[in-house]
Amino acid sequence: MRRLIMAVAPALLLLAGCAQMQAAPDKMVYFVEPKDGATLTSPFKVVFGVKGMALDPAGDIKPDSGHHHLLINLDATKAGEGIPVDDTHIHFGKAQTETEVKLPPGNYKLTMQFANGAHVSYGPPMAATIRVTVK
Repeated sequence: MRRLIMAVAPALLLLAGCAQMQAAPDKMVYFVEPKDGATLTSPFKVVFGVKGMALDPAGDIKPDSGHHHLLINLDATKAGEGIPVDDTHIHFGKAQTETEVKLPPGNYKLTMQFANGAHVSYGPPMAATIRVTVK
């Protein structure tokens, strides 16, 4: 019986995190900087803001907590979906609130997506999108 509990416990934690996927109106993420429509030189500083949720590192699966992800030229990830790891999905699994981003010249859509400790998205209610131009 103990082996069964030990095998099932991680899945139950993940499901508990998924049950918290719907963001309440008092919960949100936002870009502190840059501002929407900004023209920047690379590298540039990105600062993330979050309201109504705790910042916790990857691996910590708790209700109303998680960490930021920066999606380059992508829309918000659907609630309950995992956020992949690649050049367009940048993870901040140590609960960082700022970073430097290096992008070649061009126009970009930057989407900040908040997700739980298992990188499972809270969906569009916990995402924010801005557009920037890199010179």
